[in-house]
Amino acid sequence: MKVLIFGASGLVGGNMFKHFSQQSDMEVVGTHFSFETEKTVPFNTLDLKAKTNFDVASFSPDVIINCGALTWVDYCEENIDESYQKTVVSTINTLKIAEQFNAKYLYIGTDYVFDGKNGPYTEDAEVNPLNVYARHKLEAENLVFKHNENALSLRITNVYGDETRDKNFVSRLYNLGQSDEKHHLKLPYDQYATPVNALDIAKAAYLLLTDNKKGIYNIASTDFVNRMQLAQLVLNAIPEHQVTLEPISTKELNPPANRPLTGGLITAKFLSEYPDFQFSNIQGYLAQKGV
Repeated sequence: MKVLIFGASGLVGGNMFKHFSQQSDMEVVGTHFSFETEKTVPFNTLDLKAKTNFDVASFSPDVIINCGALTWVDYCEENIDESYQKTVVSTINTLKIAEQFNAKYLYIGTDYVFDGKNGPYTEDAEVNPLNVYARHKLEAENLVFKHNENALSLRITNVYGDETRDKNFVSRLYNLGQSDEKHHLKLPYDQYATPVNALDIAKAAYLLLTDNKKGIYNIASTDFVNRMQLAQLVLNAIPEHQVTLEPISTKELNPPANRPLTGGLITAKFLSEYPDFQFSNIQGYLAQKGV
């Protein structure tokens, strides 16, 4: 199976690239848009005719995975066109490539398509996005299934894990805790989600693709915590840390973009089909890092 991963230099794409590359039945190419790594090749998903783009025809993929999007929620709220381009237009363009090669299409979705009033959510819950980022992610997901009936979408949230740039919340907080510097963080106590390890997403994606599954699947771990609790889980594993936490409401924080408060995802559908799959959690991830 030949797999082309757009956005393979990011957290989710990078873990998929690494895990898939270790499988004997997969041949993998990963692309980067703005952040280059040693093992990725350039591809501008906003300009399919860019001269620097990887020659997809030379690879002829069986599977297209779109991990690329603008995920900075507050930035999206104030930069609507850029958000649309990097999330919706990039999806439209990668769908064109999938159609050209009659390839399976895997999209990375989000729990932000829900309003956070009744979470955690199953796949068939009613969607009601609250911000620009979420509306664009939902629009892109809808386009995927409109143009590719055999497509697959993995909805995820609060992703953490090994990453070249260590941009994710858990990694950044872990690094702060390991440093000797003092830090004070104000974190919301009313935003709940189901943090998931990017490697688990990659493992789940491999199973679903291998079995040619289609439709929407929630991928989430056993953790269901608010942002404050998540930070405490990380810092509790680092006894000598110099980080202090201050709980605050989302209303007090007043971010540019509205947030779904009781979010998160229920994985009953996935686990009913793969009952032996074991999701990791924050404590397990930190233990592997030697904390």
